[in-house]
Amino acid sequence: MPGVTYQVTERGAFIRRRVTAAEVLARISKEAVKFVDLQFTDVPGRLRHVTLPSEMVHEGIFRDGVAKLDGSSVKGFVEIHESDMMLVPDPSSFGIIPWMKEDGMKTARMICDVRTGFGGGRFQRDPRYIAQRAEQSLPQLGFTDSLWGPEVEFFVFSSATWSVHNPFSSGFSISSSESALETRGTNFPIRFKDGYYPAPPVDSLMEYRSECVSALKEGFGVLSNAHHHEVATAGQCEIDMYRDGLVAMGDNVMTYKYVVRNLASRRGLIASTMPKPIFGDNAVGMHTHSSLWREERNAFFDPDDGYAEISQTARYYIGGLLEHSRALCAVVAPTTNSYRRLVPGYEAPVYVAWSKANRSANVRIPLYERGRAGEGAKRVEFRTPDPSCNPYLAFAAILAAGLDGVRRKLDPGDPVDQDIYKLTPERRRELSVKELPGSLAEAVECLKSDSEFLSPIFPNDLLEVMMELEMENYRAVSARPHPYEFYLYFDL
Repeated sequence: MPGVTYQVTERGAFIRRRVTAAEVLARISKEAVKFVDLQFTDVPGRLRHVTLPSEMVHEGIFRDGVAKLDGSSVKGFVEIHESDMMLVPDPSSFGIIPWMKEDGMKTARMICDVRTGFGGGRFQRDPRYIAQRAEQSLPQLGFTDSLWGPEVEFFVFSSATWSVHNPFSSGFSISSSESALETRGTNFPIRFKDGYYPAPPVDSLMEYRSECVSALKEGFGVLSNAHHHEVATAGQCEIDMYRDGLVAMGDNVMTYKYVVRNLASRRGLIASTMPKPIFGDNAVGMHTHSSLWREERNAFFDPDDGYAEISQTARYYIGGLLEHSRALCAVVAPTTNSYRRLVPGYEAPVYVAWSKANRSANVRIPLYERGRAGEGAKRVEFRTPDPSCNPYLAFAAILAAGLDGVRRKLDPGDPVDQDIYKLTPERRRELSVKELPGSLAEAVECLKSDSEFLSPIFPNDLLEVMMELEMENYRAVSARPHPYEFYLYFDL
């Protein structure tokens, strides 16, 4: 079993028992673990690691850390003159990697906090530290904790290749045995936008997803609600993780990506959370559900509310998300490719509005359960994020926006209970429905002009680094000719 032990309570949350360093060391010895992988996340959200022989893992590293990190070589961390950093493993993240158990190579992993060297304390740009700061801000407004449930979608392809360095030629190629444009092997093709919940053999990835669910639980203690094929052709998948605290869910998302990629690779496939790899079909998103709690009571639930059984606190929280939606894009949709997803016609949120059940609004209240029995599941769904984001930073920013709404008592206005995609521009203006940014550059400009709500949690230098890295990518993509430009302009 993984390092964390848990119990699902009536409200649907975990009671976590903190695992000690001594317990981890005992397990390493008892189970003959040969290596321990220390993992952490850089600013853009990529998982990085260093592997120690198990005899190098001792009580002291849980207290003082491991002197193994050159921070100047990590995207978004530090310059070369301040590069010595430490990794401090969290024993509660201990788990034995399910696919690395055989042939005397049994390997465990732990997620680490990052510290500056020479006793400098926590590294201020460590994404996990930002998530921890966000979680620690809850008591200031009278909340004890928050629960998070992201819907992380991804594609599984048979192959993916690209060529970008030749100044005279560039392009990419994706292959999938499920693709509507391919007829090979024993699989049935999935038509564009017709991939939602098909039964096998049309859904060719059921066993793979089940293997991922088992690995998440048995290896790392991450519970899943369900898994299924999503709307798009060519292997669009979703595994829903059971709700958890903010930092824990950041860990879970990074673990999720680690598991789905590795298990796909072992099957000769490739899993990707790039938002929009396929033109003409749905992209992958990360609709993020959250709720605030006071001990065992859900602060978002009000059984006497006639609209959606939500409290005034929930409305203020929604007001904060709407107020800061455009600025949040730079954190929760941080790639140029994210804005290929945020276009009308593919169920992606384009418009800033709130509603119950309505998937054309970027903030919605899911309506499945009713009455007191549904208190534990009452939450706000923010539909803007995609899985290319750094989950620690995304959840922290979403919480900061929501708490700003609670603190300032921001009224979200009237809900828009219509298909916003079908409304005329004039009608949208009448309803005060704004649009999300149309590009990464526009999102960065929105964050520059609206970042004060993040200041209690995000250091200014981290925001500057994030925006500079994003603009670097934007300029790199903008500077290169696009194949479709040849179609549009070559004969002008």
